[in-house]
Amino acid sequence: MHKPTIQDVARRAGVGVGTVSRVLNNHAAVRASTRESVLGAISELNYTPNPHARRIAGGKSYTISVLLPVVTTEFYVRLLDGLEHAFQEARYDVAIFPLLDRSRLERYLGSHTLAYQADGLVMATYNLTQLFQSGLGLSGTGVRPYGGPSVLVDAYAEGVDCAYMDNLLGGRLAGQYATQLTRFQGGGHLYAVWVETELDHLFTTRVFSERRSGFLEAITATGARVSGEYVSSFDSLNARTVAAQLLDEATLPATVFASADLLAGALLDEAQARGLVVGEQLKVIGFDDQPWAQGRGLSTLHQPVEAMGYEAAQLLLSRLSGHEGPPRARRFEPRLIVRASTGG
Repeated sequence: MHKPTIQDVARRAGVGVGTVSRVLNNHAAVRASTRESVLGAISELNYTPNPHARRIAGGKSYTISVLLPVVTTEFYVRLLDGLEHAFQEARYDVAIFPLLDRSRLERYLGSHTLAYQADGLVMATYNLTQLFQSGLGLSGTGVRPYGGPSVLVDAYAEGVDCAYMDNLLGGRLAGQYATQLTRFQGGGHLYAVWVETELDHLFTTRVFSERRSGFLEAITATGARVSGEYVSSFDSLNARTVAAQLLDEATLPATVFASADLLAGALLDEAQARGLVVGEQLKVIGFDDQPWAQGRGLSTLHQPVEAMGYEAAQLLLSRLSGHEGPPRARRFEPRLIVRASTGG
């Protein structure tokens, strides 16, 4: 049997080759019924497009570049799952470029790196659009590195498409719940652990600062106070060190809001090592609702991370299909999940 071709798909669906091409490229100018017929023919014939031929014929790379801080944390694994799901549906490949240090960021602010030989660009958590728009490198010189369609995910900015979490609301929800625990459920003194927000002191993310602002706003509104605040890098070893310091200095019983589940997990580990009764002597609230959180009984703020990534990808794909409207923002809300770590 010969390998099915795009002509075979067109004959099976009763359309022209150009229509099949538009469906493969997720073009908006295709009727729903026609798209369904073409997709049905693709499935029946088990047709797989030749990516090399697509690139030659369309003058496109059919690749999306994703710039993100790291690739090893659970949050970014989940975010990439959502992004890749949408891009694979549209038959785009994904190239990942982690922003690990100053030299790598400097390289990405140049105009000739592989990251910008893509049809679209996703920036996760950190907003580089101002640096891009100014056309300036870290030294204050250079040219605009990327002029194609881009989208922010896990971040908000005016003037660019973005899909983001309402972290200010999440912080408020955590603060309201923490106050309830300390006042009415024997939660004792209140503490918080924050994530460092700077990447090599080059640019910042508002994610964790907004969680802190919302949390303190809710605490202040009730007349409560925070007995101690701690800061940890987004690293499991440092998180455990900070957890030990907090428990060394805390007055028990205590309630702790950890602004990321990674930090909350370190607190649970340290409490277990010390023989503390979590949910009574120590109440812990996290933020993220990572896949392991339910199994460990962690009360936390749930984020629909995969859905946020998927929506960001759809915003970018619509630009690639010809959408020219004003910038769009898609806002997602976290919700509180109460479990055993707070006595739930």
